[in-house]
Amino acid sequence: RVEHQPKSVVDIVDRPDSEQSMLLAGHVMPRKNNPDEFAIDALNGIFGGSFSARINMNLREDKHWSYGARSFIWDTAAQRFFTVYAPVQTDKTPESLAEIRKELVGIRPGGERPATQEELDKVKDQKTLTLPGRWETNRAVLNDIVEMVRFGLDEDYWDTFPGQVRALDLGDIEAQAKAALQPDKTVWVVVG
Repeated sequence: RVEHQPKSVVDIVDRPDSEQSMLLAGHVMPRKNNPDEFAIDALNGIFGGSFSARINMNLREDKHWSYGARSFIWDTAAQRFFTVYAPVQTDKTPESLAEIRKELVGIRPGGERPATQEELDKVKDQKTLTLPGRWETNRAVLNDIVEMVRFGLDEDYWDTFPGQVRALDLGDIEAQAKAALQPDKTVWVVVG
């Protein structure tokens, strides 16, 4: 088991004359097969898991400092790694780091921008309304069966998936924003 860092650290890889800086930030998250997975996944969807999520809207659409910023939670059977990924203009590197941190802190309970019902509803729609197209090929069906076996998910995982996602409320998202996101224990890597 890997523990969180006791405090945030920043590692810089200096690449003179880079036109962009690559920003990576992350920390450990619970394994995929956990009772809060649907809320953790929805939280990531709000924060950075899609084009219309917060960090992309901030760094790309609002500030125009990046072609795209995202967050991912890598699926593993054990602890996973939460990653924020943002290539940004070199001259906006410090500001971009500050904006990502502001978003991480802001979505947590007591922060300036807790998740909204509109954001949660959008994520619920993205997760559930796309399900019919998810299994258009035999290979896609096989991949989801393999996922169930690989991560020890219940046999009815996909049968109950829509109901589990639709049952999420803002309290679930707030609880995971507090429990799962760790802005003060994040490892930051800057290449640029």
